[in-house]
Amino acid sequence: MEEKKEYAGIWKAVQKPGRYAGGEFGQILKDPESVVARFAFCFPDSYEIGMSNLGVRLLYGVLNEDPKIWCERVYAPWVDMQEQMEKHNLPLCAMESGDPLTRFDFIGFTLQYEMCYTNVLNMLRLAHMPLYAKDRTEDMPLVIGGGPCSYNAEPIADFFDLFNIGEGEEMLPEIVRLYVRMKEEGTYTRSGFLHEAARTIPGVYVPSLFEVTYNDDGTIRAYTPVCDDIPRQVKKRIVADMDTAYFPKKVVVPYIETVQDRIMLEVYRGCIRGCRFCQAGMVYRPVRDKSPDTLNEQAICLFENTGYEEVSLTSLSISDYPRLEELTDKLLAWTVPNKVSLSLPSLRADSFSKELMDKVASVRSSSLTFAPEAGTQRLRDVINKNVTEEDIKHATGIAFAAGKDTVKLYFMNGLPTETYEDIRGIAELAEHIVDHYYATPGHSRRPVTVTVSVSCFIPKPFTPFQWEAQDTMESLAEKQKYLAECITNRKIRYQHHDAKVSRIEAVLARGDRRLSRALALACEEGFRFDAWDEFFDYDKWLDVFARCGIDPAFYANRAFGLDEVLPWDIIDIGVKKEFLLRERAKAYQGETTPNCKEACSGCGANALGGKLTWCPKYRKKQ
Repeated sequence: MEEKKEYAGIWKAVQKPGRYAGGEFGQILKDPESVVARFAFCFPDSYEIGMSNLGVRLLYGVLNEDPKIWCERVYAPWVDMQEQMEKHNLPLCAMESGDPLTRFDFIGFTLQYEMCYTNVLNMLRLAHMPLYAKDRTEDMPLVIGGGPCSYNAEPIADFFDLFNIGEGEEMLPEIVRLYVRMKEEGTYTRSGFLHEAARTIPGVYVPSLFEVTYNDDGTIRAYTPVCDDIPRQVKKRIVADMDTAYFPKKVVVPYIETVQDRIMLEVYRGCIRGCRFCQAGMVYRPVRDKSPDTLNEQAICLFENTGYEEVSLTSLSISDYPRLEELTDKLLAWTVPNKVSLSLPSLRADSFSKELMDKVASVRSSSLTFAPEAGTQRLRDVINKNVTEEDIKHATGIAFAAGKDTVKLYFMNGLPTETYEDIRGIAELAEHIVDHYYATPGHSRRPVTVTVSVSCFIPKPFTPFQWEAQDTMESLAEKQKYLAECITNRKIRYQHHDAKVSRIEAVLARGDRRLSRALALACEEGFRFDAWDEFFDYDKWLDVFARCGIDPAFYANRAFGLDEVLPWDIIDIGVKKEFLLRERAKAYQGETTPNCKEACSGCGANALGGKLTWCPKYRKKQ
């Protein structure tokens, strides 16, 4: 607590001291002398973003259920606080106790986005921890990672002692309880614990227990376990039954405004759609949902314990939930009299209805968002979007008839097989939506605004497009310029993502362990908050890569061989590589694949088990 008192003296010198004060309603305090393992759960971004993360809420709660474990929270201090910390030589501390991270047994990071890797390393630096796992001594904390980026952890593997691959509600407590048991038995050593975790706990990946060799052309030759008694491939963990999965009845309520000050109700995990560019749609398979009764009870519980005035139904595609009408009816029965609004943040054009719009308060706002992803039906078929222009017109027509006058449409540039005709199709589709507004009976008298937001395609691991090359910077710039020239209607607003950020993201997403030198140098050079436009510097990234002998085009702009050993082949997500190859072949033939609710496509994820209520094969067995 002494460090926390020292911090209190500098809070007046920083913006938003509430980011660091702690003491929030719902925080969990324990006597450090009464626990065996202390876990510092780190979110490598600002407090406002980290406090809005559902995964942190779940794992913070489930770890603290064990009386022998105390989990505390840590967020990346903003730049003004970092300056004060360095000026006064103060280490990075946990929110609850104010203790430095070096006093903990575990330092855990949730890895949500590749551009936060520099924050991960910077937080270790601020904690006065060696960056490389090999440099840490026996009495130092174990550094563990998890989250979506851990499915290809290789670019940061040298900095971590272990990773949990997959969903952590059951796995992470198992890892920490193994540590507790070995500590109580007096058998704990750092290497012994890591070996035992990799050997006995499914889903644990210990990078130091695998040797990586390379071919003369720079591609990977093989991953070889250094021990005979650990799995050659790490299989991801899933929670089988979402209705009985751990649910936090209380959550920490911040004193300052955060990105999502609301109840986040996780309706289901996974996605039935199978878009060929989408990593989340593959790594979160198989689809498992919660029943309306369970969801309603959990929402009431959180409302009573937090007082939030909004419930957000979260999933990859909420309008695909088969019992959405039943769920919204149950929620509205108590949210309306309590003046609590409902939010549906992930709607699809082909499953949007007037009934849904009328029911849900968030949809009664002036703007709606849909994601066609591509401007022509040909390219939408290539990416397996399974949305037509008529679907988009139908959805926007419902909105326009109800008085909406603003629509946002998300697209991508640089998708495989994309032509300039496809790019022009984005402008033409937006024009059609403008025309559709004025042709819709009952539309508002206000002018319509159609916002076209275009990001850059990134070939992500564990997708059918994981082997594809990303467009060069020059090609993406030309395509962005061409689309801007195609959009001549002032009722259409055009926004596009910075291709420079997308290129660095592609390097980190598809990279291997040789990138660790560049990331360590970036940390030494002061890189931080690279996910924020005001701190990202593309030229500095190129300079770091050059000084480390790394060609970013090797990772971002090279088509990987179909028989090449990929950096993420050490991980088994359940979805078979053969399926991804079949989907890639179908993409080049312009063939679509039905969603999981209509027919099982044989991806392999069902072999992981679980309560798969949406799977035709599962329903038939029942």
